[in-house]
Amino acid sequence: MKLRRPGLLVKILIAMALGIGAGYVFPDMLARCFITFNGVFSEFLGFIIPLLIVGFVAPAIADIGRRAGKMLLFTAAIAYGFTIMAGLISYLTGASLFPSLISVDRYLQAEASTVNLAPFFEMDITPMMTVMTALVLAFVLGLGTAMTGGESLRRGLDNFRDVISWTINRAIIPLLPLYIFGIFLNMTVSGQVGPILLTFIKIIAVIFVLHVGILVLQYCIAACFSGKNPFRAIATMLPAYFTALGTQSSAATIPVTLKRTIALGVDKDVAGFTVPLCATIHMSGSTLKIVACALALMITRGMGYDFSMFAGFIAMLGITIIAAPGVPGGAIMASLGLLSSMLGFSEADNALMIALYIAMDSFGTACNVTGDGAIAQIVDRFFGKKTKTTIK
Repeated sequence: MKLRRPGLLVKILIAMALGIGAGYVFPDMLARCFITFNGVFSEFLGFIIPLLIVGFVAPAIADIGRRAGKMLLFTAAIAYGFTIMAGLISYLTGASLFPSLISVDRYLQAEASTVNLAPFFEMDITPMMTVMTALVLAFVLGLGTAMTGGESLRRGLDNFRDVISWTINRAIIPLLPLYIFGIFLNMTVSGQVGPILLTFIKIIAVIFVLHVGILVLQYCIAACFSGKNPFRAIATMLPAYFTALGTQSSAATIPVTLKRTIALGVDKDVAGFTVPLCATIHMSGSTLKIVACALALMITRGMGYDFSMFAGFIAMLGITIIAAPGVPGGAIMASLGLLSSMLGFSEADNALMIALYIAMDSFGTACNVTGDGAIAQIVDRFFGKKTKTTIK
């Protein structure tokens, strides 16, 4: 009987556990080997992030622009609005609750007694462009391709996206557990791992409650247009929610999401259009997680933050992670540049964000796909046929 390979989540969790254990027993020379690898890998990751943004965002915008129509633009606007709403609610909730849950003094005491190990050597891999330049370039290429109908450029963008996806799937994702291992090894050696892990156990519980609250709010908004009971609608979508928990993929869940969305009473044509589209552009659950974890990490490290900083970050994040669900961990990978440029995150901070995001990836995906049903109900109110089915 052929054994199934463990998924990325299992590998990340194993890497975290092994990294913590190794931090207590590895000699400094061996630990420095992994720290050296992390430095090189981090430089490569910084190099690939702007290319990732161009590779993901430009083809997605070109596709939306080429198929531009009232229903598409309406659906995209609602999906983006829901994503921004989730991010703002996550920030406001975190800003109210996290300071009382997080012990900053304990972390700062651990940081004061830190023992930092230096890598054997450093490698400087300068990115070809900044994150903001990459975003502007992606918009220019995407919109320009859509407006001019340049099929050659469109094929080139698609091919470039395939190259970036291949690089992530074949180079970054396989090495990610080793990178996480090195980060937690270094954190254990420096004495910081305890306070951080205790902090994020509390934060994960808050994030789970937020997921539920966001879904209820989305379906209450949809109920204003559809007249359907929001709690019955959520119950109808539960098969999609639990399928997403298992698959950890919005795309793989599309058949179930589509079936349950039609069961909500949404017109088949509307459901067939909105569900596949929202599987790519609706990222409420992912945005919620990224914002909550980023805020918690900033509070833990004593970094300054305010509403305007996070409002700008959330607005950019909702655009940057378009089409990211096509790659495992794509949303957090695409957001690393914004975390560094807009929130001032370090290499270690970004590595923690990757580990925490992937550890909760299935819940974010489940929130994304379940919310797609609410978006479909709103779109159906304006573009659906008059004959409706009922919730089954």
